[in-house]
Amino acid sequence: MTRTPAIARAAHSPSRRRTVTRLARAGILAFLAGCSTMPARPATSCFHSNEAVEADIGYCQAKREGLTLHVSGIAGQGEMGAAVRSVYERMSKVLEASGYGFADIVKENVYATDLDAFIRNKAIRKEFYKGDLPAATWVQVQRLYLPAFVVEIEVTAAKRR
Repeated sequence: MTRTPAIARAAHSPSRRRTVTRLARAGILAFLAGCSTMPARPATSCFHSNEAVEADIGYCQAKREGLTLHVSGIAGQGEMGAAVRSVYERMSKVLEASGYGFADIVKENVYATDLDAFIRNKAIRKEFYKGDLPAATWVQVQRLYLPAFVVEIEVTAAKRR
């Protein structure tokens, strides 16, 4: 009969097998947790044009997440041409304050109480985009947040890596 050395017997002992099993399970769980971990969410930041008004209504004028900037609707009132120019001038300030420009806009949504009047003033819009036009949706609505508003424009801008 062959005798197994004491070290070999200890390696095959029940307590040793339990320890090895526990370590193997822990290693597998750690590996699986690493595989299923979602990437960290990009940092977000909020830009306020008028913090008191935004807090009262409950929104952020522009929200940056990673390389994407979402700009809440900016509204204009009065004659459509003047309202459109005013909105795009204020949009320019919001974009610049966040490190973006009109060339970075990838999507634009326009809400107008008189879409025909907005269409007659589309040349003003093109002045700001300078030929680099985004995807766009134009919609006529019955009313905007305040009855005096005639147009509201929201955009999404994205930096290219």
